Formats: sequence, C-alpha cells, structure tokens
Amino acid sequence: MNPVLHTTFVIERELPASPRHAFRFWSDQELKRRWNDCHLDWRVLEDVFDFRTGGIESKRWRMPDGAELAFRADYFDILPGQRIIYGFEMSMGGQRISASLATLEFAAHGAGTQMKYTEQLAFLGGADAMAARIAGTGDGFDRLVELALRGTASVN
Repeated sequence: MNPVLHTTFVIERELPASPRHAFRFWSDQELKRRWNDCHLDWRVLEDVFDFRTGGIESKRWRMPDGAELAFRADYFDILPGQRIIYGFEMSMGGQRISASLATLEFAAHGAGTQMKYTEQLAFLGGADAMAARIAGTGDGFDRLVELALRGTASVN
C-alpha cells in the first residue's frame, strides 16, 4: 500500500483572450476536448459533460494496453468569466489514484487573461507518478494556450 502524498500546486498561464472568451475553453465541451484530450490512442468509453454548479463531468478511457482510466469531477461553484471550483478524482482499473480540489480564476491582464489554477492534491501513488501527474496538468494548459493562440475558436 502506497502512502498518501499531499501537495498544493499553482499553475498560471497567460491566455490571448478576454476572461469571458478564456472561460469558454473550460465551459464548452468541444473546446475543452481540443486541449484536454491528449491521448488520441485511448478509446473513450464514457463522456459526460454537465458544466453547471452542481453538475458533473465524467470520462472513462481504455488505454492501448487494456487498462481503464477514469476521471470524475463535481462542480461546486461556477461564476462565468471569473472562476470555477470543482472537486475531482481519478482512478485506474477501478482503484482511486487521486482526489483533488481545484480552483480556476480568470482575471483580465492587458489584452488577455491571467488564468490561475490551484489544486490541492491527495495522491495515492508514488512520488514519481505524482510528479508526472502534475507535469501532465501543466502540459494540458500549454495545449490550451496553443489552441487560444491559433484562434481556432470564434469569439462571441
């Protein structure tokens, strides 16, 4: 049995869009999928996206080796263009590997938006796996910035 590892980390990214538009990369299922789906060889088994206070997001994948990975989030507080607060867990093969509380804040910064992500993470695995999980979160946000820079989403 692995000990529970606890950490809190913050990742910030500058997005070339207004806070209202930057928020859409989280609230619009198709836009979120474009930057958040990073493993194209994983088969999606379940995909639920109910983005509202009290709603849930749930995804389950089968990896090429046959293992299943699942993600489930509960949205506690959503203020469009300003913040998202949610709790989420991840599991591998039916066993929970982490539980987190995440807060996203969007603030106008020049012509763009400063996005601040704070996660309180309880990780049920080894330190190397936890470091990889945190790095993967940052990689996803890098993809979000790239998507925003390409301007593939229309501004409404």
